[in-house]
Amino acid sequence: MATMIDTHLTGKVALVTGANQGIGAATATALAAEGVAVFLTYKRLPPLNEPAYPAAYDQARAADAGDVVRRIRAAGGTAEAVEADLADPQTPGALFDQAEQVLGPVQILVNNASGWLSDTFAAQERDGFGRPLRPVAAETYERQFGVDVRAPALLISEFARRHIERGADWGRIIGLTSGGPQGFPTEVSYGAAKAAQENYTMSAAHELGRYGITANMVHPPITDTGWINEEVAKLAGTGTPLRSVGRPEDVAEVITFLASHQGRRVTAQVVRMY
Repeated sequence: MATMIDTHLTGKVALVTGANQGIGAATATALAAEGVAVFLTYKRLPPLNEPAYPAAYDQARAADAGDVVRRIRAAGGTAEAVEADLADPQTPGALFDQAEQVLGPVQILVNNASGWLSDTFAAQERDGFGRPLRPVAAETYERQFGVDVRAPALLISEFARRHIERGADWGRIIGLTSGGPQGFPTEVSYGAAKAAQENYTMSAAHELGRYGITANMVHPPITDTGWINEEVAKLAGTGTPLRSVGRPEDVAEVITFLASHQGRRVTAQVVRMY
């Protein structure tokens, strides 16, 4: 006789950034399926118009979160969405205000959104997958660090302040990372920003554990969020342990585990997926 695992997530409230497509959308959907009321944030992005990226990727980046919200509601879940610019330092506080007004206090924070771009210190115009590169500059730094470092830091700070003020004793902070301590060639600002976000999240784990908050990062595998081209798929098929490209749902399941009762003793970790 099968035994159902109770994640103890019913009735919780989550804020998931970058949730109009890809891993963010899959995470919002997975949490909602466990009874979590989900507040989705997103920012529509202009098309890249690059042959190295499938056309569907541009369409997904330019979409709002309406379809995700409708699917969650059609399945009996609760979801609200708002477009927000995480590069604006006023945004994190405003998002928590909005989430609390429509769903209640946020207990799960998923820092998924990214200002991703490809930049390099080398004199090259394309990476090994044919994607365009630009030199590291103030513009690439500001865009990448504004969304991937400052915004998560401010969201964590806002989450912690409100959690402590209301005397709560249960919370989850989960971020997404990439690259690693050896750097991220051809995506150097992205790798550096993710390393900084990891450090903020590990500090949060140690400082906030006494308030019942766990904080972890998930390092996804090469994941098909719409950007995979033939060259990237070939790399995943030969150069990774599982020899395949991951799906957003695969990552969402790990995030859901970290949010669950079963993940209650997992904190201050970078969970590497392959």
